Parts: sequence; C-alpha cells; structure tokens
Amino acid sequence: MFKGATGRLQVYLLRYGAEVTVTPRPFADFSLVHMSIRGGAEIESDGHRISVAEGRAAVIAPRRSIQLRWTAGTEQLILKIPNELFEEARSSLRRDPLESSSGFVVPRLLTPQWSLMVQALLGTLAMPSEARLGQAWIPHLERSLAMFVLGHQPNQQAAQPTPWISAPGVEEASERLALAGGEQRMNTVLQFMHARLGAPIALPDLARVAGISERTLNALSRRFHGASPMELLRNLRLDAVRAKLLLEPHANITQTSLEYGFGHAGRFAAYYEERFKELPHETLARHKDLP
Repeated sequence: MFKGATGRLQVYLLRYGAEVTVTPRPFADFSLVHMSIRGGAEIESDGHRISVAEGRAAVIAPRRSIQLRWTAGTEQLILKIPNELFEEARSSLRRDPLESSSGFVVPRLLTPQWSLMVQALLGTLAMPSEARLGQAWIPHLERSLAMFVLGHQPNQQAAQPTPWISAPGVEEASERLALAGGEQRMNTVLQFMHARLGAPIALPDLARVAGISERTLNALSRRFHGASPMELLRNLRLDAVRAKLLLEPHANITQTSLEYGFGHAGRFAAYYEERFKELPHETLARHKDLP
C-alpha cells in the first residue's frame, strides 16, 4: 500500500493478491475517485451498483451505505477529495457537489483527460516534500481535479425530456441545439444505462431520457463513442458481466448473463468473445489459476 498527499488531496495505491470486500462507513466530508489500474471492482453505493472495469474510474459519494469489492490480483488508485474543494469549484460552476448521484462512472470519452490530470498529481508526489512547499500551482491543480469531477457529474435536470416540436425549420434547429450539447446528453444517457444494466431498455427509452430524437441520439453516440446507443449499452453490460466473473470465480455464467440483460446464451457468448477475445468460461478458468 502507498499513501501520499499534496495538501488537501490524498492518494492511495492499493494492491491485493486475494479478492477483497470492504464495507466502510458512509463518507461525511469527502468523496473518492476510484481508478482500476489492474483488475476490476464492483461498488454498491446507497444501493446503486457500479461496475468499474480495468482502466476506468468512478466517483463515489455514499450518503447511507457503501461496499467495495476488488478482484484477485487487483491494483487500485484511490483519490480522496474533501468537500471543501468541491465548494470552491461549485462557486465557479454554480453546481451543488454530487447532489444528483451517490456514485457514477466517469464516461469513457473523458477517461484520458482525467488520467492526464491524475498523472500530473502523481508527478507532484514524486517531488521532494520541500520542493512542493510554496508552489502556488499545486492548490490550482487540486481545485482543477475537483472542478473536473463536479463539472461532469450526472445532472438530473438534464435527464428530463425536453419538448420536441415538429414544425418546419424548428425540428432542424432543435437537432442542431441537441448536437451542440451532446457531451452532457450522452453523460446523462450513460448514467441511465449504468443504473439499469439488468433492466429492459430500448432505444426510445434512451432518446426520451436524453430529450432528443432517436436519430439525434444515434448521431451523438457515434460521434462521442464510435458506436450506436444499443451497442454502447451492450458493451457496458459485457463489462459488468466480466467484472462479476473476475470477482466471483464460482459464478454461474448463464445466471450472470441473464442478470445483466442477455437473454440468449449463444449471442451473449459471441458478443463476449468479440469484446474480450476469450469466452466467459475461459475468464473464469484464468481467474481460478491466479495465485
């Protein structure tokens, strides 16, 4: 285990040989950003289940309950951000810190940006402590990290459907406006998907959540994620299945696939192999072979 601090931010690097389950108290005055460097994690925050695949990050701010489960052989980087930093960011962004959700996965599109900021933070930890003293850019970096989290949290208001007016010229103008605000709308759709991975979801449901037409949603999804909305949902479900198979070496593959919305075993296996270059039973077998 490694622990470091720049000032108001604390960083933890955790490595575990065996599967680990932790049930801490709800956080009173801080939030965590959980990054899976190696292996995966499954987090339950206030009853909301979050699957964090390798290479992804999730923001956790439970108010009532929290449980974290790490896979065997996992390596996790955890950043602890105090609420006072969110308050400073809120005054600039005019948003309430993490009011809309007790936890969410950082969208894949934003992960490279977040990783670069975290690398800058880790770079400061590598400096001698005396060299960090009096550096005005360190508090600025801390505020920037808090602002990034706060500025990209799911917005419940954005999830409310907006009127879709069909009139000459108006529909085209509305579509242009929707495309202009595409990043926020896709974040809202992703949050909806993550919260309902095992529930039946159709394209009209996603379009309604985003408040746009199905055609516009398809365009936004391909622009920001290189896949259709339903392909994106399928990939999120596959990631969740894989995280569970890695967490539970004795998991039932059929039951797990059904839990995450795959009703056809043959198609599920084909999708899984296409995404991960191995079959589900091979994932389980490889996991059982870990020391």
